[in-house]
Amino acid sequence: MEHADLIVIGAGQSGLATAALAPRHGYARILVLEAADQPGGAWPRYCDSLTLFSPAGYSSLPGMRFPGLPDRYPTRDEVVDYLRAYASHLTTAIHTSTTVSSVTRQGNAWSVRADGGREFTARAVVAATGDYGTPYLPDLPGRAEFTGRVLHAADYRSPSTFAGQRVVVVGGGNSAIQIAAELGEVADTTLASRRPIGWTPQRPLGRDLHWWLKHTRLDVAPIRRLLLMVPVSVLDDGRYRTALDRHGVGQREMFSHLTAEGVVWADGTKETVGAVILATGYRLAFPYLAGSGALDADGRPQHRGGIATTVPGLGFVGMEFQRNFSSKTLRGVGRDAAHVLSRLSRAR
Repeated sequence: MEHADLIVIGAGQSGLATAALAPRHGYARILVLEAADQPGGAWPRYCDSLTLFSPAGYSSLPGMRFPGLPDRYPTRDEVVDYLRAYASHLTTAIHTSTTVSSVTRQGNAWSVRADGGREFTARAVVAATGDYGTPYLPDLPGRAEFTGRVLHAADYRSPSTFAGQRVVVVGGGNSAIQIAAELGEVADTTLASRRPIGWTPQRPLGRDLHWWLKHTRLDVAPIRRLLLMVPVSVLDDGRYRTALDRHGVGQREMFSHLTAEGVVWADGTKETVGAVILATGYRLAFPYLAGSGALDADGRPQHRGGIATTVPGLGFVGMEFQRNFSSKTLRGVGRDAAHVLSRLSRAR
């Protein structure tokens, strides 16, 4: 059995930021437990062409600048390389290929078990696994009869797999747009969404939106205020709208159901389709916290600003809108990690 002052579950951006800041808050022995064989969280599994919607200058974790020109938009592989370099500079012990199966309270400490029988204990635990490990797959009427391919955006890698096919991309967010824009070059592609797609200029008045969020302090504003002020829409500097138009990617209201051959659109028309890609987001899931008392009846964490409200010594980092607009971003997780660590250390 291995003992620590703090155990961080997950070695993605949230877990690494938490591990980097933990010594400043009095934690000497820190363990990071990561299910994958290398640090990096979900980033290595994203599609090959993924490009950040935040420039490099606004994509850094605490203590290490993202390399390159600050105004450029890094690729997936650059983010993976950055996170692994960041991990290599930490003095924290990172146990990879270690899938946490349960976290339970034992007296004044937490008992953490991993697959294979490994056991760890700590006075405090931070769950930093986020939601990208649990893609949301909506119930599609007729899916059992559909003979084509249905996959989540999490399993999409490149457009070449779909060359020459008829493809429907479901969703109206950044991922759906980016996938549809590149698919349109090689496949007959349509975007299907439940409401019209909204667009937000990525560089209003020549400045990236993240510059405006920082200087207006909207990215650290209380979440209720943000929900009232920031519409849900797609960030674009013009390239994606241009690509959709150039490749003739259509936009339609969500189809009503699937058939063996394809889809039935809302107006009743039928169309043969070879593949449906669901860019429908992700859902928080903390299966290892089942029975810990930290989750509600629906499996959602009971917390305030990332601090568990029903059990002591437990925090969360990396949840969308955990404290504000930037909570789930590369530059925002550090602020949330500092907040959670400060609260946990005061309670020791």
